[in-house]
Amino acid sequence: MIKQVEKFFKEHGIEAGEARAEAEFLVCGISGLSIEKIMTGSKIQNTDEIWALAQKRIETGAPIQHITGFAYFMGDKFFVNPDVLIPRPETEILVQKAVCAARLMSGNSIEGEDILTGGNSLAGGDLRILDIGTGSGCIAIEIAKNLPEFNCIDNTYGISGEGAETSSGQTLEIIGVDISTAALRIAIKNMENLEQQRRVVFRKSDIFSSIYENEKFDIIVSNPPYIPISAKDTLDDVVKNFDPALALFAEDKAGVEFYRRILEGAKKHLKQNGCVLFELGCTNGVSQSGIVAEIAEKQGFKLDFIEKDLSGTDRVIGFSLP
Repeated sequence: MIKQVEKFFKEHGIEAGEARAEAEFLVCGISGLSIEKIMTGSKIQNTDEIWALAQKRIETGAPIQHITGFAYFMGDKFFVNPDVLIPRPETEILVQKAVCAARLMSGNSIEGEDILTGGNSLAGGDLRILDIGTGSGCIAIEIAKNLPEFNCIDNTYGISGEGAETSSGQTLEIIGVDISTAALRIAIKNMENLEQQRRVVFRKSDIFSSIYENEKFDIIVSNPPYIPISAKDTLDDVVKNFDPALALFAEDKAGVEFYRRILEGAKKHLKQNGCVLFELGCTNGVSQSGIVAEIAEKQGFKLDFIEKDLSGTDRVIGFSLP
């Protein structure tokens, strides 16, 4: 059936490689069968539903993830809709770097992780992480899932959580904030589906607006809006017409206004030796790493690392506050 759907997509204008990927995503995701099982003859029960969704994909032009209502990120299924960005593979780098930083700070790092995080050996202790512009919640949730050695904080019943038997007693609390109530509804749904209710908390906030005066964090992460609004007409129609504008666009020419705002507030809400990790975008084909690094330096931050994605583009940048 994958080949049939692929052929249907190609006949209706979807590029060959994308048609194949979308056909596999649709058929496997809706049938619940792996590609291996499908290729070896396992019977697909819900072919009518799959064809109806394939037709809807062509009729609407919407991303296949909006058609199915879910996307995969770091191996997990996340609910998505037009209120949130569809999680992208490049963002996994940001999660991986945050996990490395958390383990290094707690003294639980494994060999090689100190190099990956720029060598910031920080004192152990309970960790608090803030995810700004959380959207679907995928960053906050996956950081939590990938730090099972930390206890979770339960405000009702005390400290508990999987991995407690082998942990050092350190606790982890992750707060995800977003200005969009609609996005937060999706984040909460994902948190509950992936059973991270006692490790992740979501809060409506315009960056730091709902962060308490004395609230401080060890790590602040963000994949902020970084596309200059002036570049809107250059985007693919799928991005321009279906991704939420709140999560895409910055008003300034370089697309760095949110990096600037986050770094300004981070000085107040970051613990000493804490770190800020950003996903980076590109402006006119040039990574924003240089201008973001300059902004951070003026705010008193120290550049720790720049990590490239598979295409060789600067994708994640990390700073510490001495």
